[in-house]
Amino acid sequence: MRAQPDIRTVALNPAIDLTVGLAALIPGEVARARSARHDPGGKGVNVASCLADWGLSVGIHGLIGAENEARFTALFAAKRISDAMIRLPQPTRTNIKLLEDGGRTTDVNLPGFSASARDLAAVEASLGGVGPNAIVAISGTQPQGLEDDASARLAAGLARRGARVVFDVSGTPLRTALTLAPDAVPYAIKPNRHELEACLRRDLSGRGDLVAAAREILGRGVALVVVSLGTEGAIFVSRDAELQALPVALSQGSTVGAGDAMVAGIVAALAEGLPAEKLAARATAFAVGKLRNAGPHLPDRTELRALETAVAVRPLSDWLAEA
Repeated sequence: MRAQPDIRTVALNPAIDLTVGLAALIPGEVARARSARHDPGGKGVNVASCLADWGLSVGIHGLIGAENEARFTALFAAKRISDAMIRLPQPTRTNIKLLEDGGRTTDVNLPGFSASARDLAAVEASLGGVGPNAIVAISGTQPQGLEDDASARLAAGLARRGARVVFDVSGTPLRTALTLAPDAVPYAIKPNRHELEACLRRDLSGRGDLVAAAREILGRGVALVVVSLGTEGAIFVSRDAELQALPVALSQGSTVGAGDAMVAGIVAALAEGLPAEKLAARATAFAVGKLRNAGPHLPDRTELRALETAVAVRPLSDWLAEA
């Protein structure tokens, strides 16, 4: 039986997700909520939660507010996620998700705590045992107070120690990470199309342009580029394969956390050493499975296996030929 790699996630700026269900959101008018739920969230937290649901041992690192940590500590305990989060005196932020009938979601992200270089150093110290057997998913935004490239520098340090870093971060940190030396770039990145456009500062609406951009990033030393495309599924570009993965059917519901579930699927596939086609199917199945569940949770393994089997994976050349 294959030994599990050392799996960690990093959440520098987690959030409590307040998901509000309503019929329709009309700007300027009173919206009457049908439901409301609070979930511990933030991208790195969601990734860890999904990995635990799949049955993997995972540790979580990063920053969290001690004032309102109860929901997070309860989640970590329930799913046996090893908690190495650094506690800060300020509260963790709240993100409001306005979910309309039909699945459209509007995000209102509130400001959160401020962190210092000392806090980041404490996170780095908590990751001191990470070595070549590790897979580390770094996801989400940075809190106020940190330098713009803090996530990229954290990823670079882990990559230089031989860890495979899966980097789901946008903006300046992603742009910085892609300019580092080949031994310091992330192993994999997973932006959506708009995030990649912002990072590279050019239009990627054409399929050919998008694929060319992914290949360009491979040339910088990244081993796997995954670009999520909403209803078009996702493309997976590596030196071994160029693929598009498309689920047979998408569930209606909140899309909150679907991208994080895809990251978890990538990590789970890397941990098992799956080939490119099965990695694409696993990642896509996790994302679709998340659409069926509220909060940072996946369905059981049987349902996920069925979703994985139903994912259509084809050569990227077929997708390009349709353009």
